[in-house]
Amino acid sequence: MRKIIASTHSTLDGYIDNPHEWSMSYADEEAQKLAFDMTLGADALLLGRVTYEGMAQAWPSMGGNPYADHVNAVTKYVVASEPVDTTAWGPAEVIGGDELIATVTELKNRDGRDILIWGTGRLTDALSAAGLLDEYRISIVPVIKGGGQPLFRPASAATLELADSTTFGTGAVALTYRPVGQR
Repeated sequence: MRKIIASTHSTLDGYIDNPHEWSMSYADEEAQKLAFDMTLGADALLLGRVTYEGMAQAWPSMGGNPYADHVNAVTKYVVASEPVDTTAWGPAEVIGGDELIATVTELKNRDGRDILIWGTGRLTDALSAAGLLDEYRISIVPVIKGGGQPLFRPASAATLELADSTTFGTGAVALTYRPVGQR
């Protein structure tokens, strides 16, 4: 069975918006290798509509390196309750919001590699509540932002166990958590 992994960057005080403004200086060679290995271990991205549309503006023009080439080649599953232009960044398929749990359950049971979610939000909350989310991989950088979009919301409530941790020379840490009772 494939794992569904939610991966995101967070400030020390738990904010995730605009990571390009505060996380890039912490992406040393070791952190990049960890992210690259995780990405190569996945053959699909599962994204909300807003995340997909934002990334579709940048990713298609990135390429020429193994990381971007892999990301651009994998199937993107876009969860949306309104129309999405999937020609912007393919291959891509839309999953209707009302079909989320049934479709993701079916995707998870298919043969293949991991399914990666970039970010946390209503999508990860819904999958966690349904018992479909296997891991949170959170890279925390030593920046205090003071406000913004929080890493978690009240609907995120869950009990997790630490499965792995890596500390980088930059002071950033990568933490892997799994819901209690899942392996």
